[in-house]
Parts: sequence; structure tokens; C-alpha cells
Amino acid sequence: MKPRILVVDNDEGMVEMLARHLDQEGWDVTGLTSGAAARSALQRAELDVVLTDLVMEEVDGLALLREAQASASRPRVILMTAFGSLETAIEAMRQGAFDYLTKPFKLAQVGVAVRRALEDRQLREENRRLRAEVECRFGPDAVLGKSRAMQTVIEQVRAIAASDASVLLFGESGTGKELVARAIHWSSPRRDGPLVTVNCAAIPEALLESELFGHVKGAFTGADRRRRGLFVEANGGTLFLDEISELPMALQPKLLRALQERTVRPVGGDEETAVDFRVVSATNRDLPVVVREGKFREDLYYRLAVIPIRIPSLRERPDDIPLLAGHFIERTAKKLGKRLDGFSEDALTWLCAHRWPGNVRELENIVERAVTLAREPLVTVADLRTEFAAVTTETALRPTLTELVDGYVERVLAETKGDKGAAAKILGISVRTLQRRFKGE
Repeated sequence: MKPRILVVDNDEGMVEMLARHLDQEGWDVTGLTSGAAARSALQRAELDVVLTDLVMEEVDGLALLREAQASASRPRVILMTAFGSLETAIEAMRQGAFDYLTKPFKLAQVGVAVRRALEDRQLREENRRLRAEVECRFGPDAVLGKSRAMQTVIEQVRAIAASDASVLLFGESGTGKELVARAIHWSSPRRDGPLVTVNCAAIPEALLESELFGHVKGAFTGADRRRRGLFVEANGGTLFLDEISELPMALQPKLLRALQERTVRPVGGDEETAVDFRVVSATNRDLPVVVREGKFREDLYYRLAVIPIRIPSLRERPDDIPLLAGHFIERTAKKLGKRLDGFSEDALTWLCAHRWPGNVRELENIVERAVTLAREPLVTVADLRTEFAAVTTETALRPTLTELVDGYVERVLAETKGDKGAAAKILGISVRTLQRRFKGE
């Protein structure tokens, strides 16, 4: 569609001249000689740019600016003003006008101003679209799961989104803790800031302090230039500390101070830098046990676990397996340029019987491998089966007593629509006992 331009001025001759010139640029131009008529046009039509005189009877340029900002299309507004009204035009810029032109002006100036306004609008619309795509990909809706266990996680993410409180994600390896961390960031007011991720287990202890806090030039051998550090990189956003249980004891007091004071001091430096960040951490270990073992500071644990969120294993959410597998098959097939119709019935049965010790990550890897090998429209058991997977699937056919009990409790809770009082009565236990089991205590 052609860009839509609205020209407004009480001077009919000025409107005709501007409309004719802008029409020659290939734009869809409407000219009006009344601010009131322009206000009606803003309310009923989608516009890209409004070029309006500042001083008009009834409805002036500032009123049209406010009307444009309140409209659904939010067009860019360019004001035309005489020299004597320059201060008013500058004030309009502070209120959100895109640009202003001082009369008398050359027609070429008008074309340049409108073109810049259109480019700015297009850029902002593209940024908005990309941000919407990113939020869809990494926000709470990207955490797939219809099971009650995962719906609880998604509800928690939405509930804590506006908070700056520290979050500790805990659960087995491969359950999707990093995906949840991304969802927390992208659903928070910090979404416009950076999301900085560091795996505390992947960086050698000798380098981790410099990586986190930065260093000054000459702080140690090889420090030939200043480094800001990941805390400063995360300023205005979120710092995700994965595998936090592996953080060396020597660094834990410095991390605790950074969390308490919101300042960091680079290695070898004397000055502290104020930083504004939210910290989300994750672990696949039982951190309270690590604390009791003396390998993690208790005060740091409480500082990190202001809001603890447990990410359930895939064994606890069997209803999500077909959903996740379908997502992975669609994504991989698209990437490989293959056309697949899904899984055979036997393949789905196999997927649901597998114990998934590697959780969602294992499911993703097996489905990707199967899609790569598949020669038929439907992915078969033969495509899915690996020597390791076959062993764990056979074991799944003989569930443990704990798994049987957990499954029965889940079923009763589902039948009572989450009513713990009714579920406890059916199970013959107290509500407190049920709550302890539900929390995994």
C-alpha cells in the first residue's frame, strides 16, 4: 500500500501546493483545510504521516498532535510554523512531534521531512514486529505445556514478571530452566534491556571472577585492556547465572555483595560501578543440601532464592510429551525442508512410554535425529529408537512404586480440578500431607 499522508492548513492554496508535490512522490495524499475535519480523519482512517500547520482555528496543530498520539495508527506528525511560533514548535517536539518546518520553506524540504518520518515509522514498526516475534518465541507462551505442573510454572512466571526479586530455578538437567529464565526476562519491564547468560560450570575458576566483574588493564598477566564484565553488560536487564551451585566458594562473598549493594568492583580496580540488574539463577542440584555440606553460603542461597520455582521433569508431565514432540518435529522438518505428517501411532506410544532421563532436551534430540533419518511421511519407532533409548523405554514399562503413587495423586487432583481438600479425602490422607508431597518435601 502507498504511504498515506494527511496535509492540513487553513490556507487552501498551501494545501493544494503541498498535496500536489507530495502526490508526485508516489504517496497517497489527502488535503484538508480544517483542523476539525483532520481530527475526524484521524479517528476513522489509518495514516502514516500528518503534515499540519501549527496555528489554525478551532483545532490547532497541538490538538492534532495529541489526537494522532491517541489514534490506533499513531502517525508521525510534522508541524509547519511561522518563525514567531518557533518556541511552540519546539515544545511540540517535546510532546512527541516528529519534526517541524519553519515557513517559508522549500518544497524539497517538505519531501525530505516526510520521507524521514516514513522511514522512522517503518523502522519502529519493524522493531515492534520483531519484538513481538521475540516475545512470542521466548515469553511465557514459549514455555510449552498443558499439564498442570507446567501451567503452574507459567502462572508463576507471569505473576513475578513485574518484580525485580531474585529467582532461583531448580530441576533436573534438560527440563528447560534456561527457557523459563528467558520467559521471565521477556515478560518483565526489563525486556528492553539485555539478557546476559553465564554458565558458572563452564568457565574456569581462574577466569570466572574477571568474566563476571570485569578487570582493569594490567590487573593480571594478559590483561592488556579493560574489561567491563557481565554484571555491567547486564545493566538495565537480567543476569542469568546457570549452574549456580558450581560457583567457587571464593567468589560467593563477592557475588553476595554485588547482589546486596548493586555495585561491582573490577579485578585490580579501586572504584565501584553501580549496576541495575535482576538476577535469575538455576541449578540441577538440591541447593539446600549443598549449603548443609558447606559448599554454598547460606546467606547467598537466601539472597538468590527469594522466589524459588521448581521445573518439573518430563516424567511428571507425560501429557506434554505429544505436544513437545509435535513442536520439535515441525521445527526440525521446516529447518530441513522436509514434509512430514507427524508420528505413527506406535511411535507416539513409544514416546509416551520412554522414561526420558534427559528430559525435554533428550526428547528434542531424539526427535531431531528421527526427523533427519525419516524416509516416510510418518516418523516411526525405528526412526526414534536408539540403543540407549530402547533400554530406558523398556525400564519405563515397569514403573517404580513412587512413580505409581505420584501418577495416582496427579490423577485424583485432576479429577477434583485441583481441590486439595477433596483430593486428600479420596486419598485418605491429610491436606498437609498432600501439600508436602505436592511440593516434593
